[in-house]
Amino acid sequence: MTDFVSEINYDGLIEKSLKHVVVEALKIAERQGLPGENHFYITFKTNHPGTIIPQDLSIQYPEAMTIVLQHQYSNLVVSDEVFSVELSFGGRLQPLIIPFDAITYFADPYAKFGLSFSFYENGDVHSLEDLEPEKKVSGETAQIISFDSFRKK
Repeated sequence: MTDFVSEINYDGLIEKSLKHVVVEALKIAERQGLPGENHFYITFKTNHPGTIIPQDLSIQYPEAMTIVLQHQYSNLVVSDEVFSVELSFGGRLQPLIIPFDAITYFADPYAKFGLSFSFYENGDVHSLEDLEPEKKVSGETAQIISFDSFRKK
C-alpha cells in the first residue's frame, strides 16, 4: 500500500532526481573508471546517520568533508542508497561509506558541472548558505544548480 500524499513536495522530487544523477555518475566510475579527464568533488556531512569514516577523519572533519575521486581511489561500490570507496589519507588506504542523503555538493570540474543540495534535518530543510551560485573549482567556474530560488517562501 502506498502512503497517502496530502501535498506534492516538488523540492523533494527534484532533489531526488538530481541525486540520481550523482548515483549514475558514480556507477559509471564503478563499472569502468572515470572516463578521460572527468573527476568528482563530493562534499558530505560526516555526522549524517549512516556515514562511516575512520575515527581520525571524524575528529578532523566533525561536520563536513570534501573528497576528490580522480586518480587514487579504489574499491568504489555504488548502491541505490550509499557508496563506499577507499581513499589514501596519510599514505594509508581508508574506507568511507557515504549515504547519498549525506551529500551536500557534487561537482565534475572537467565537465564544468555541479550540484548543490539542501539537507533535511528533523524534517526541516536547510540551505547551504556557504555555497555561491557559482563556485570556483580548480580554477574553472562550475555552474551550480541551487534549489533555493524554486522554494516557497
